[in-house]
Amino acid sequence: MTLPAGLPVIDTMIGFPHEGFAVYDFIRKQTKDQASKDSQFPAEYMFKNVPKDLPTSDPIAVTLHEMDRFGVEKGMVGVGDETSQLALKKHPDRFIASGSINDPNDVVGSVRAIKREYEEFGIRATSAFPSGTFPQVPIDDPKMYPIYATCVELGIPIFVCAGVPGPRLKFAPQEVSRIDTVMFDFPDLVFVTRHGCEPWEQLAVKLMLKWPNLYYSTSAFAPKYYPKAVIDFANTRGADKVLYAGYFPMGLSLERIFRDMPNVPFKDDVWPKFLYGNAARILGL
Repeated sequence: MTLPAGLPVIDTMIGFPHEGFAVYDFIRKQTKDQASKDSQFPAEYMFKNVPKDLPTSDPIAVTLHEMDRFGVEKGMVGVGDETSQLALKKHPDRFIASGSINDPNDVVGSVRAIKREYEEFGIRATSAFPSGTFPQVPIDDPKMYPIYATCVELGIPIFVCAGVPGPRLKFAPQEVSRIDTVMFDFPDLVFVTRHGCEPWEQLAVKLMLKWPNLYYSTSAFAPKYYPKAVIDFANTRGADKVLYAGYFPMGLSLERIFRDMPNVPFKDDVWPKFLYGNAARILGL
């Protein structure tokens, strides 16, 4: 039950260093406590040693260097900025394109954006942060339904933050119980949770048993903090349902992640599925 050497890795949440922290302005404008407004990274109180002093003159090279250090063969990145678009163009063998639902309150605009990104960049997935939208749009809100329907139509999964968010935002839109309604109405939708599902991780496991197309990714968690319920699930009936995601450079370094990784008590047959196989299947690689 130790990490086998030499396994390839697909990281389903990775990015590039940016100059400054304007990327988090959309969170700061919603928070009300002064500490969040003053912080560079609104969830920094939850993370130690956030990698925020990385060079930004060649951000693609920085991320590739870290990927090569730790055996990350491919990384899924957004398509919303010039750096990511350049990375996808120059290194199509290393980076996987993913969209992002920036404002689900604009229903028609969101559907059009998914289709445009699919045609222009060949996105293999899209993503949503329900508590981070403004006004907030819950997982099971009717505004999300055309978005889910578009994902089904295009045959791409959606990665959605679920559970109490790190930033000091209201968690109600991300209550894990809301996923049940979505999966009932969209049984063909491939839905992957992000950011832990806590404190409802046991409910998330129960729902993954119930719904064939519901998955869990480990984004924003150092391996030492992977929920026990999720590890136990992967080691029993859920080997095909749990997939690796990091959080570089947003909150975790790959060095921190892969230093902890060998201590995760996955069974030998789970590791290849967790690190590579499940993501490859879901993303159609």
